[in-house]
Amino acid sequence: MPPSLRASLGLIAALAALVVVVLGVLYAGHSEPGTVDRWIIQPTADSVRPPWRRVAVVLDFLGAPAGAAALVVAAVTGCLLLRRPRAAVFVVAGVGVAVGTARLLKSLVGRTIHGEDNLSYPSGHTAFATALALVVALLATGRLGVGRAVGTSLVLAAGLVAGAAMGWAQVALGAHYPTDVLGGWCTALAVTPATAWLVDRVTDAARGERR
Repeated sequence: MPPSLRASLGLIAALAALVVVVLGVLYAGHSEPGTVDRWIIQPTADSVRPPWRRVAVVLDFLGAPAGAAALVVAAVTGCLLLRRPRAAVFVVAGVGVAVGTARLLKSLVGRTIHGEDNLSYPSGHTAFATALALVVALLATGRLGVGRAVGTSLVLAAGLVAGAAMGWAQVALGAHYPTDVLGGWCTALAVTPATAWLVDRVTDAARGERR
């Protein structure tokens, strides 16, 4: 992570973590949409129709295991071709921690949609898409050497666009409530900067030991 972004992204991560916790407490054990969800949209299987439904299906696939793995492999391959092994590690760690945290929270919160077996909060698809976008944006800002204001704006814009696109698809397909999507987005915002800091510390320590 670029040093100039640590303070601003650290504050954003803390606020995002607070949102995740608050929403998790509010909707723990629920199986129906909340007031905010109903105000935004009532998720159903036919919330959108062709051709937009096809777009939603494609986005959903990119957040599913096969599609997500393909995106991660492509990003890691690009990092290795550019001879940036630390960036490759960050791609895997950043996405892995975000998705793993989302899965853990699903079990802890216990919110469901369309049956007891479908844990919904937070959205893992949204967490994945947001985390991948944040990782790529952080690597790009570090490479470009932009200032704090511009760098923070670019990183947040990337996370917002990716999270909004995937979140729309999840709600449109009836797979998640809108607050699940918000929780997934905030989960990625909370853990990705921390993962970036941890990767930097570990790789710097390993490099120091080799010297």
